[in-house]
Amino acid sequence: MKSTTRGTLAAVVTGVAAAMGAAAATPAVAAERVPVPVPLDGVGRALNLRTPEIAGELPVPMPGGPEEPRYVEGRLLPDQAVPRLPVDAGLPGAGLRTPLPHLLGDGFDHLGADAPAADLTTLTPGLAMDTPLSAPNPDHYGLPDLKFPQAAVLGPLLKSAPGANVGMGAGA
Repeated sequence: MKSTTRGTLAAVVTGVAAAMGAAAATPAVAAERVPVPVPLDGVGRALNLRTPEIAGELPVPMPGGPEEPRYVEGRLLPDQAVPRLPVDAGLPGAGLRTPLPHLLGDGFDHLGADAPAADLTTLTPGLAMDTPLSAPNPDHYGLPDLKFPQAAVLGPLLKSAPGANVGMGAGA
């Protein structure tokens, strides 16, 4: 069998095994992060190579509830007319470990990179506005006073602290 045929067959078998393994995994809704392994063992065995180990993590976004309206004295509308919605998720993580051949011996060293999934807190844009009328004024027989209308767009918010580690070491 040709090496290209062997490699193609190994890739197909690896993909089918990964799909079957993903079907047997726990549901993604129950977890905050979903692991994503990249199976390269079949390719390494078919081509008689040492392959890198690659894995990742994908976050599952979890929407939160909107903030309740805050009423301010002297205003007819609440503080945030269109509330900001929080969405907690994370940045995807990745891990890589690949063998490096020794230049002066028979062993293997490895090069590894690890970027763990980092938490990400977000708030969607919001809108704060007020009408051009004030609250009823008892000095004017309960009629409201005129004032300048107010409108403000509340920008989105992103907070995260990602990090990564890169290193080399002995062993496969």
